[in-house]
Amino acid sequence: MSKVFDYAEVATHNTAESCWVVLYGDVYDVTEFISEHPGGGKVILQLAGKDATQEYDPVHPAGTLEQNLKPEQKLGTVNVDTLPPTEKSPLEMGDVVQDGSVNLDTLLNLDDIEEVATKQISQKGWAYYYSASDDLFSKTFNNKVYRQILLRARVFVDCVNCDTSTSFLGHKVKVPIYVSPAAMARLAHPDGEWGIAQACEQYGAMQVISQNASMTPEQIVADANPDQVFGWQLYVQNERAKSEAMLVRINNLPQIKFICLTLDAPVPGKREHDERSKNVGANLPVRAAVQEDASVSKTSSDAKTPSPAKAMGVGQSLFWGTAADLTWKKTLPWLAQHTKLPIVLKGIQTHEDAYLASLHAPQVKAIILSNHGGRALDTASPAVHTLLEIRKYCPEVFDRIEVWIDGGIKRGTDVVKALCLGARGVGIGRPALFGLGAGGKEGVARVLEILKAETETCMRLLGVGRVDELGMHHINARAVERDIYDGPAGLERPSLRERLIAKL
Repeated sequence: MSKVFDYAEVATHNTAESCWVVLYGDVYDVTEFISEHPGGGKVILQLAGKDATQEYDPVHPAGTLEQNLKPEQKLGTVNVDTLPPTEKSPLEMGDVVQDGSVNLDTLLNLDDIEEVATKQISQKGWAYYYSASDDLFSKTFNNKVYRQILLRARVFVDCVNCDTSTSFLGHKVKVPIYVSPAAMARLAHPDGEWGIAQACEQYGAMQVISQNASMTPEQIVADANPDQVFGWQLYVQNERAKSEAMLVRINNLPQIKFICLTLDAPVPGKREHDERSKNVGANLPVRAAVQEDASVSKTSSDAKTPSPAKAMGVGQSLFWGTAADLTWKKTLPWLAQHTKLPIVLKGIQTHEDAYLASLHAPQVKAIILSNHGGRALDTASPAVHTLLEIRKYCPEVFDRIEVWIDGGIKRGTDVVKALCLGARGVGIGRPALFGLGAGGKEGVARVLEILKAETETCMRLLGVGRVDELGMHHINARAVERDIYDGPAGLERPSLRERLIAKL
């Protein structure tokens, strides 16, 4: 019979020699696990002798406890009547974000949604979502660059019908918009990544699931329509076996159609809003599938350099154990050994790398032009610049692989401008998370509803009925073209003979 503990007794076990925590009403002895925790022992000791449910729940997928603790470390249950009034009972979890008072129809644009979400989600959740590197220049410029592109509307064109459907990697979708891999969605709302999936199904959008999701991939795709399209983001780990085990799981989920290998953040950027957020050090997640050696520092350029554990932002903690030694020569062949799914390379920021990626078709089916939402290298060029670079230096890339783009999308006009420049589709990350914060899965649906409606309006006013009709003749990008890279192409194109031999 399970023993029932008064909270006062649990509170006495608050040291490294005897460390208990309450999770979901159960009492655990985590003393032995302190030294094994990927984020360091300090994280656990901050919650020693306390109910850690609120800190633990939003950032840990199901199964994490079972994978990391021995059965005998579960000591019993806590008498919820003895919990201090300032601490929520596990039965009350889930009402901390959404009070049902927001009329989503009154939110007319993505800025409205972000404003409401900012008032409703926790400080640490907001800081993680909002934060970007250094001075936030790249984050801000990602959106501002779209303002520099002007639209060229044609008139006397029948614009009654408007079709926003397209395809990604041969899979049909209803909108040229997808949800980028956005981590820790349950910091915004208990619906989490599952809620994003539900909204995507409603509007026929694609979803790329973050490796650092707060739910398991199995949970996220569980209720998916057979025609719904998912991708899986991969951060390769220093311990390759962990990534290989994750790929086995993904290969067995038919809903997931491709692997999105993220390349633009081999180490975390300096996200000061996230680092300043109070108590974020208590949220270092124990990833169910990507746990790593706590001696590996991800704030150093040397992935093998040991460093003492310290409190850090959510963003930095998620990078613990991420490999910084990926190369064209080693990584793509390694991936080919562990998955037959198409590869999408996320984080291409120059025309040279776009060209190199195109040479690895058909294993590489698409690239995502991205500077990680301004969260990695500040003052990095926006994806629009890279798109224009490709058009100038190596337009053949568009014929070899699909080109997607993310960063700074806030309006339907932004979506249309990216498509005019040659992108197959555009990704949104923060808007989906803030949509969750504003209203759960319905809030994400409202984000997609707004963007779809604005995209349709823009297309109609341009005199365009289908997305495949959009082109450079619908925009004036001269102001942006003046700012793109104008150095040597730096490309070593294969000869015609080599290309013919490669096709044999």
